Amino acid sequence: MEWGGCGLMRIRQSACRCMAPSSAAKVAALPPFWENTMKRRNFLISAAGAAAGIAIMPRMTFAAEGAIDVYFTSDQNVIDFWTNVVKPRFEAANAGITLNLVDGGDGAGVAAIGDRALAALASGADPQADVFEGFDTRVTVDGIEKGLYVDFEQAGLSNYSKINPLAFDIPTNLPYRGSQVLLAYDTTKLDPASVPKTWPDLVAWIKANPGQFIYNRPNKGGSGGNFVRRAILEVNGKDPSKFTVENYSDELAEETLTPAWEVLNDLAPSLFEGGAYTSGNTQSIQLLGQSAVTMIPAWSDQALSAIDQGVLPETTGLVQLQDLGLPGGFTKLAVLSNGVNKDAALKLADFLLTEEIQSAVLTELGGFPGVSWDYVAEDLRTRFADIIPASIPTFPGGKWETAINDGWYRAVAPNVDPNS
Repeated sequence: MEWGGCGLMRIRQSACRCMAPSSAAKVAALPPFWENTMKRRNFLISAAGAAAGIAIMPRMTFAAEGAIDVYFTSDQNVIDFWTNVVKPRFEAANAGITLNLVDGGDGAGVAAIGDRALAALASGADPQADVFEGFDTRVTVDGIEKGLYVDFEQAGLSNYSKINPLAFDIPTNLPYRGSQVLLAYDTTKLDPASVPKTWPDLVAWIKANPGQFIYNRPNKGGSGGNFVRRAILEVNGKDPSKFTVENYSDELAEETLTPAWEVLNDLAPSLFEGGAYTSGNTQSIQLLGQSAVTMIPAWSDQALSAIDQGVLPETTGLVQLQDLGLPGGFTKLAVLSNGVNKDAALKLADFLLTEEIQSAVLTELGGFPGVSWDYVAEDLRTRFADIIPASIPTFPGGKWETAINDGWYRAVAPNVDPNS
C-alpha cells in the first residue's frame, strides 16, 4: 500500500490488484492544520460520538424574556454566520429582542436538552431553551406527539410558503439552508459549455479524459461518499425511494449495490493516477486547486467557501447533474412550544426565510437557500444558475451506510485499509 500527497490512496486496477509505484508523492502534502479549516460533513453521529456528546453537555443558559436561546449542532462556521450576519440583522430589525447563541456540542448534546425540555413540558417548568439549529425533532422520543415542538404549518409564518418544495420534511422541522454535493471543475481546462450535466455524460467524460477525475473514499467524506451513492442510484432506476432505513436487508443490499461496484470498477482505471482516491473532502479540493485534476465531486458550501478564500481559483466552475442531482440535504430549525420566548423565536424563524438572509446563506456561508431560488436575489440566481438543483436526493444512513462503505472497500478497493 502506498500513499501520495494529500492523503492520496492509490490502487491499480489489474488482475492481481497489486500496488504500482506512485508518482502522486509529487503533489504537495496537505498541512495538518488545513483539514480543520473546512469542516467535514458527517451524515450520522457514531455511537462513540454520541456518547461523547452526552458526556460533554453544553452549559444550560438561564432563560430571560426577550433573549432567544439558540442551541447549535452545526460547525463553528455556521455559528460564525449567525454571529456576524443573522444576530446583528435580526436584532436591528426587532428592537428589544436579542439572540443568545450557544454551541450545543453535537446532536447528542442538543438531544439531551430536548429531553430536558420534554420533562419541563410535563411539569410546566421553564425549558431554558427556545430554538434548536441543525436538529431533527424526531430524535426526541415522544416529543412531537406530546407537542414539544412548534408545528410550522400552523405557526402563521409569512415566508413559510417560500420554502423549496424539495426541502420539506415534517412540519416540526423548518428547513432554512441546504448543502449538496456537486461537480467542481477547472474552466481553464474544461469549457463550461462542454461540462457533463448527466450521469452518462459524466462517465463518458471521465473515460475520455483519463487521470483528470478523483473522488475520496466513501467513509472519509461526504463528497466521495455521495458520488458513490449517486452511482448506486443510477443503477437502481434513479429512484431514491428504493432506499429507506427500515427496508435494509443484506439480501437487498447485495442486489442493489453490486451493480454499482461494477460501474465504479469500470471507472477506476480512468481516475487520477490510474486508480487513486483521496482520504477526505479537502484533499480532493486541494488537488483541483493545484490543477492536478480537472474535476472533483465537492460539497457546495465547501467549494463556494474555497473559491471565496482563494483555496480554489476564481476560474473554478460548479455544476450539478440535471438528470438526478448528487445527494445532499437541508439543515432544519426547531422551536420549542414551551419556551419563554416562543413568539420571538417564531419571528426569528420567519426572518431566516427572508430574501436578505437566504441570499446571505449563499454569499456568506456558501450554502444553498432553504427557500425556492425564486426568492433569492436575481443576480445570485444568474450567478449560480448551473448549480440550481432540479432534485436533491437523500440516502439513508444506518445499516445502508455500513453496507456501502464495507462493500466499496471489498469490491472496488480491496487493497486499501478502511482505517488508514
